[in-house]
This record gives sequence, C-alpha cells and structure tokens, in this order.
Amino acid sequence: MKAIRYHQFGGTEVLRAEQVERPVPGPGQVLLKVAATSFNPVDDHIRLGVLAEAIPTPLPITPGLDVAGTIVELGEGVTGLTIGDLVIGMFPLDQHGGAAEYAVIAADLVAAAPRTLPLADAAALPLTGLASRQAAVELADIQAGQTVLVNGAGGAVGSIVVQLAADAGATVTAVDGPQHADRLLSYGASTVVGPLDLDAGPSAVGGPFDVVINHVRLDDAGLAKLTGYVADGGIAVSSAGAVPADDERSVRTASVWVTPNGAHLADLVSRVDQGRITLNIVDRRPLQELPAVHEDAANGRLVGKTVVMVG
Repeated sequence: MKAIRYHQFGGTEVLRAEQVERPVPGPGQVLLKVAATSFNPVDDHIRLGVLAEAIPTPLPITPGLDVAGTIVELGEGVTGLTIGDLVIGMFPLDQHGGAAEYAVIAADLVAAAPRTLPLADAAALPLTGLASRQAAVELADIQAGQTVLVNGAGGAVGSIVVQLAADAGATVTAVDGPQHADRLLSYGASTVVGPLDLDAGPSAVGGPFDVVINHVRLDDAGLAKLTGYVADGGIAVSSAGAVPADDERSVRTASVWVTPNGAHLADLVSRVDQGRITLNIVDRRPLQELPAVHEDAANGRLVGKTVVMVG
C-alpha cells in the first residue's frame, strides 16, 4: 500500500512516499481503508523530534493523527462495529498512521462519521474537536451566563471552542485578526477584537472574564499577564504554555493535552450533525503533497485547516 513515512527526525525532507505492507488488525482493533487524514501543528513538532522525549515514538513514523475511513476488517473481540462502517478517529500521540491507504486503530477510539459531511472532510474533526472539547467542556466547564475570552479564536481549535462556548450559553469575546471576524460572529461570538494588547489590560476588551482560553503562543511574561484577564474565582485554560494561577483571587489554571476518546468524539459528531459545530476547512490536498503541506506549515503559508485526501 502507499504511505508517507519518515525514518529519522528532521525537516520536511525526511518525508518519503513508500510502498509498505498493509497492516493487520490485532485484538480490539479495526483496519480502515483511509479516505483522508489532516494536518495538525503537532505533526510538525513530532517530525522535527522536539517532542521525542515527551512522546517517545518508534521510527519509522507514518504521520497523521486524524483518520477518516471505512472499516474493512475487524480484529478479535471487536463488537458494536461492522465491516463497511464509516468512522473517524484520533490516534494516540505516540502512534499516528493516517497518511496511508490503510491504517489500524483501536476500536474504542473511533466514532461513526458525521452524516452531514463528506467522509474525507470529517478527518478535520478528531484532534481539533477533542482538544476544543477538553478545553471548553472538561477543563473550563463553561456554563450559561458566563463570560469567555478565546485568544486565538480564528484557528482550527479556537473556532470550535467559540462554538462550544456559545452553544453552552456563554457570552464569548473572540480574539483574532479582522479576517476572521465575520466567521467568528457567525459561530456565536458576541464580540470579535483584534490581537490582544496585553499591556492594555482586561478592561480594554470588556474583561475580566469568567473563563479565558488561550491558543496563542506567548512568552512567560505574556502568559502571566493573561492571569489578570481572569475574574476572581475563574479559570484560564491554555494549549500554548501554562498561565500562572492566582491563589489570592482563586484563579485556577489548566493546560490542554489532547488524548483520543471515542465517546467524546461521538459527542462532537452529534454536535456537527445537529449544526452546532461547523468545521472551517480551507484546503484539501492529495496524499503525495503531504511533504509540501508540512513545508507550507513550517514557512507560515498554511492559512487554516488542511485535509489530506488519501482514498
């Protein structure tokens, strides 16, 4: 079968198109004929080797943490799924495998694909959706009537966080460039403001807020200033560095570390099918262009969520 793999960590030149043996599902696994995967920034970091200590992963690696495909074989002991089912899933951060014609994944990490999206487009949901859900639902536990600031709201994860927060009944202030404003307002944001001037303080953007969710990489000083944007008793959740807590004001903090979860993914699929989550896919590229996708990401030319078409 066709696959893109790398045998050593490094720049985009380590990505190679190869012919490899089709995998065989073990107990508790399913074999998928892959329709698509998608690119996530963590794919670049893993390929470079900067996460090799935090996420030990044996080489060679077939990148692609997201997968959408059709079940073609069931491993021993798999129940509740049948051959021919259309599913999506996220691989554990130390496994990968979406950038290939066939992939093996644990059966409990997949969910039925959304009925309202093309199967390939559904590959844009797993990692970004699970990271968003972890931030907004599991960690921040956003409730109706709360005020929420989403920093980096225009990105793939931030966009879904805005929608989850608005759907929960919160008043959402979305922070990103003006090119994202109309889309973020359509997602339920009450206000869209440009990049934060952290020295101006929270009052400049209507804060402080019950919940601050950060997806913008900041230095330690910037992260410390974000603490001031959280109201007394509130919480800051970040996927891009740790925001310091403030015990005197009972301000809590948490960090996102996305993990696969089939049940949580099924919840996200339900929200997509009900029209409560919209995915913002900006490009669809064939598998052979995956090295170019990585190159574009490394050079800042990837402007949004990119689906990589396989089947």
